[in-house]
Amino acid sequence: MSPVQRANAVIRRIPGWAVYLVGGVLPFWYLYLALTGGLGVEPVNALERAIGKLAMKALVIVLAITPLRRWTGVNLIPYRRAIGLIAFFYVFCHLLVWAVLDVQDPGRIWSDIVKRPYITIGMVAFVLLLPVAITSNNWAIRRLGPLRWRRLHMLTYVICALGAAHYVMVQKVWEVEPLIYLVIVLGLLAVRIPTIRRTLAG
Repeated sequence: MSPVQRANAVIRRIPGWAVYLVGGVLPFWYLYLALTGGLGVEPVNALERAIGKLAMKALVIVLAITPLRRWTGVNLIPYRRAIGLIAFFYVFCHLLVWAVLDVQDPGRIWSDIVKRPYITIGMVAFVLLLPVAITSNNWAIRRLGPLRWRRLHMLTYVICALGAAHYVMVQKVWEVEPLIYLVIVLGLLAVRIPTIRRTLAG
């Protein structure tokens, strides 16, 4: 058995609920750290950034699953839906921390969305993510049909690009890590161009 076959054999043994459990518990772990002083002197800001980074990582993983199988043979496709929904959960938690713990004022929340471009981009990404998350189930595939469902879920590409742009823009100064994420996302999107064209062509 090759290393790839062994890896896939191990992956197949992982139950779906375990992916949801491990992924879902991480924001609560960071919340615990924030409440107990484990995130430094600005726990709300650190919590917001930590969960935002989790969301960015999960989105990149979703985007990388198909190229990973194509290039290496490692197959994470059975867990793509779970990882995608976990990414949505992280984005929602990131938004919740920003709105409820950081800003707190509903009037200022709307003002920031309108006036701050990086927040505008983040909110657009979240709004686009809603229909993708809602239709991440077998019932939606049957209802929409495979082609329309795939076209709808191509919003993931836009969401990942917007998320990477938001991550770069939210920094006070230019930082290497957000730029690396942006380059990775753009690279993964570039290799998907033929697939995007075929899907749009029907």
